[in-house]
Amino acid sequence: MNLKLVIAFLFLVIITNAQPQVLDKVVAIIGKNPLLLSEIETNLLQQKEQKEKKELTQADRCKTFEDLLFQKLLLSQADRDSIVVADAEVEGELNRRIQYYVGMLGSEEKFEAFYGKRISVFKDELRDDVKNQLLAQKMQQKVTGEAKLTPSEVRAFYGTLPLDSLPLINSELEIGHIVRKPPISDAAKKAVREQLEIYRQRVVNGESMSVIAALYSEDPGSAKNGGRYESVMRGQMVPEFEAVAFRLKAGEVSEIFETSYGYHFMQVVARKGESVDVRHVLMSPKISQMEVLKAKEELDSIRELIVSGQIKFADAALRFSTDKDTKQNGGLLVNPNANSTKWELDEIGEMDQNLVFMLENQMKVGDVSPVIQHVGADAKQAWRIVYLKSRTEPHKANMQDDYIKLLNMATFERQKKSVKDWITKKSKSTYIKIDNEFNTCKLEYNWTIAQ
Repeated sequence: MNLKLVIAFLFLVIITNAQPQVLDKVVAIIGKNPLLLSEIETNLLQQKEQKEKKELTQADRCKTFEDLLFQKLLLSQADRDSIVVADAEVEGELNRRIQYYVGMLGSEEKFEAFYGKRISVFKDELRDDVKNQLLAQKMQQKVTGEAKLTPSEVRAFYGTLPLDSLPLINSELEIGHIVRKPPISDAAKKAVREQLEIYRQRVVNGESMSVIAALYSEDPGSAKNGGRYESVMRGQMVPEFEAVAFRLKAGEVSEIFETSYGYHFMQVVARKGESVDVRHVLMSPKISQMEVLKAKEELDSIRELIVSGQIKFADAALRFSTDKDTKQNGGLLVNPNANSTKWELDEIGEMDQNLVFMLENQMKVGDVSPVIQHVGADAKQAWRIVYLKSRTEPHKANMQDDYIKLLNMATFERQKKSVKDWITKKSKSTYIKIDNEFNTCKLEYNWTIAQ
């Protein structure tokens, strides 16, 4: 059972509508909440698709059944404890999920055509399900609590693990970098704004925004489509872009505005409820080759200071790096998957395969790489040097090297015990009836069943 409550997956109704319907019946009652066979089958169908399994086993079926029992018990207790979910929370979650699927299908029109109903109708059908999911989530957070463990508690947990049960930890690396972006001159910024204003005036005077964008926009993602982005919803684009998109009226042309990608102007094609269709033209100031070479020379000099011992890498990162996300952290890159500074090689490879080759074959711990080209999230050309701070060999987990992993394991076990104790307690005071079809399941938790 996932203790973060993977709540019946994202879209029960979507999958139900997309798959053949099953004959329905009540297979369990928890308090006043019925569990339907269709809920189980819907979850199993989605698991099959997500895990790309040909067939799901009886164990999969029983685990899904128990997960849903747990959710229904959470809902029953949430009602007793008068836990509430605000309408705004439900609406926000509905919008997030709709946005995800609209993004997958390409536009709101394609979404509505695929499912044969308007988004407003779809949201109304989902509203109760989403509200129940959020209620169950809040109830589970109350059950498991913060579960903040102290180092002594993690050490005690580690001491309970048999040697043959310790997880094998792959080789992990800590890496840092110092980035130098060539500066953009005021003259270059002025030049691109002036040119962009010429194009903007042509659109204002009646020329086709689509043609102007196709001819002159430097956005590879939209120029070929006449600068068009369809069904833009909040959270998809950088904030400066969204601020303009959701402020303009349909047909209105914006003034020039700046984002991390360069300078833009925009025209709103249509407003559609909570999304907009827009066209935009992007142009970026041009960096002279002299500035590019100068940035490389500066980074070469910084590297020499580090290698010669005149400055520590972390101090150099704070003083000289143009990467705002890492300079305050001594230049160290944080792995979002592990919430730590440790990376496995295949995780680094997802960012930069060439960097993997360098780290694996050319660098020792403490080495600083030569200056290499780098393209950041803003797609701008830059240079960087990479520092290999540490490397561990594959090993059994230990407190010194793997504290974060052991903390996560101990937290999981603490939460699992909280859930087990809670189910044992609450199932004794809650009416639970299970259909004979599932009586043969070997359930993980001790459910008290009504006779």
